Amino acid sequence: MLDTAIVGAGFAGLGMGMALREAGRSDIAVLERGADVGGTWRDNTYPGVACDVPSHLYGFARRPNPGWSGVYAEGAEIQDYLRRAAAGLAPQLRLRTPLLGATWAGAAWRLETGGPDPGVTWARSLVLACGRLTEPRIPAIRGLETFAGPMFHTARWDHSTPLAGTRVAVVGTGASAVQLVPELVRRGARVTLFQRTPAWIVPREGRRYTDAERHLFATRPDELAALRDQLYLEGEERYASRSGDAEAAAAAEAVARAHLAAQVADPDLRRALTPDYAFGCKRVLLSDDFYPALSSGAVTFEPSALSAVEAGELVAASGARYRADVLVLATGFASSQQPYADLVRGEHGTLAEHWSGGMTSYASTVVAGFPNLFVLNGPNASLGHNSSVLMAEAQAEYVVRALALRDERGGVLRVRPDAEKTYTARIDEAAASTPWIAGGCENWYTDERSGRLTLLWPGTVDAFRAMLRGSRGDEFDTGSNRPRDPSRTRGEP
Repeated sequence: MLDTAIVGAGFAGLGMGMALREAGRSDIAVLERGADVGGTWRDNTYPGVACDVPSHLYGFARRPNPGWSGVYAEGAEIQDYLRRAAAGLAPQLRLRTPLLGATWAGAAWRLETGGPDPGVTWARSLVLACGRLTEPRIPAIRGLETFAGPMFHTARWDHSTPLAGTRVAVVGTGASAVQLVPELVRRGARVTLFQRTPAWIVPREGRRYTDAERHLFATRPDELAALRDQLYLEGEERYASRSGDAEAAAAAEAVARAHLAAQVADPDLRRALTPDYAFGCKRVLLSDDFYPALSSGAVTFEPSALSAVEAGELVAASGARYRADVLVLATGFASSQQPYADLVRGEHGTLAEHWSGGMTSYASTVVAGFPNLFVLNGPNASLGHNSSVLMAEAQAEYVVRALALRDERGGVLRVRPDAEKTYTARIDEAAASTPWIAGGCENWYTDERSGRLTLLWPGTVDAFRAMLRGSRGDEFDTGSNRPRDPSRTRGEP
């Protein structure tokens, strides 16, 4: 029997594995359904894919990378970084091993896995690090399946499809689209862009690091650490403008409006690209070349959503019709209803059933009714102002402490339902007046079934760390928790 099984080998899963190894826990396995590590950065290979968090903050604190090519890292760079980070976990890494089901069996988790070597694995504890941006969201568009040409989501990019001289329709103007569209233009495509809702966009101001800068980072770790500290503080300062502080939001919105005015001369196009909701309600985007691409003459901008595909034509909500050779869905992911939730069965039902009104937890990490289970990047553990890697590392630190408590208390940690309820109420109270709830937009931070904020943490990283470090085990039931070993009678391999 394993001590701990981790599902997922992206940033969160690898970070968790490394944290456990550093704590002296090597009896672990990292189960990854793909043929490689990387998660989001393995799956997203569309032209122009990059991170919008500064590169020197988008990495593990204990594994700095002085060689980042620029202020913002490209997707392939991040994937290479994660491969290098995973090297130390090679003995524990099980690629091509999808989780098919996880059931709490009274003392341990029974994990059914597929792939080339399917079977059953037993683990005393289970960490779900499955990511929140893994399953593409395909919108319900009438006749979509009748589109005759290549059609794919940005997260499933078909690199065999030619772009130069091709009519490419892009559905969506979110984070992926603002990176993709300029690159399509550079590659000679003729683009039709369908916008359902405009985004607030601020200058990216990206640039490549010089050889001298990279040499300095490699030879002076103190300089690199100081840069990371500076980037962290700048990220924390952004929280005010994203969360509804009136003065900070007004200043940030003014920057976005000035950016739009400077790059788009056509007043009608500017109006169509100006949001009518509060700054921060949706994800704030960073780009220096999206607006110029729209004004280049190579993009036909449709200020309404794609509503249907009829007789080979793309029909917009406005009634306008377009033809395209390729259809790209830049439509985001199933973020509020995590696909893995149906696979995990605790003491009273599945995670999907427990989360039927939106994801809940205690400390954004543990869930009542699911003993010895930890969820990374799950309920209220995402950010809109700073690096998500910081959150995953803080959660991994909490898990390491919880496992020590598990051993002290006899083997099983059960979250008190009232602790989860109280924590959820605090989240709801903190979120109530923020733009994410009251900003007048639809966003992927909230659950459409309940209107609750279920993805974002409504606070700073500092506050998240303090909350986790302040947990002393009171969130778990006390009493006799030493169970029998179910694998002795259920056929552990």
